[in-house]
Amino acid sequence: MFSHVMVGTNDLEKSKAFYDALFTAIGGREAITDPKGRLIYLHNGGTFLVTPPIDGQPATHANGGTIGFAAENPEQADAWHAAGVAAGGTPIEDPPGWREGGGMKLYLAYLRDPAGNKICAMCRG
Repeated sequence: MFSHVMVGTNDLEKSKAFYDALFTAIGGREAITDPKGRLIYLHNGGTFLVTPPIDGQPATHANGGTIGFAAENPEQADAWHAAGVAAGGTPIEDPPGWREGGGMKLYLAYLRDPAGNKICAMCRG
């Protein structure tokens, strides 16, 4: 359904350090930087990009929005979360763990990236 996800940042270097740590924690690679300076992450058929806003205005995060990253198991989600905290992310919501509701069992680990975007690692139970 989705072709890609892109988030804005006001500090590309800080975002690169943060997302490089996250993607390598789940088996991905560090960012490719395109000619416009955008960070591009390719992993498991998905594309995730980080960029200063094209319009020149400050980047802001979406209130109520969450971007979810697939984890293969709880250990990978925990490694993702730990790498994110070590690279400048902020733990939010409940600590990483299993959540049940609506007939689903999900392992969730939430962070805010250095620019304030809400992100989550998730695996299904």
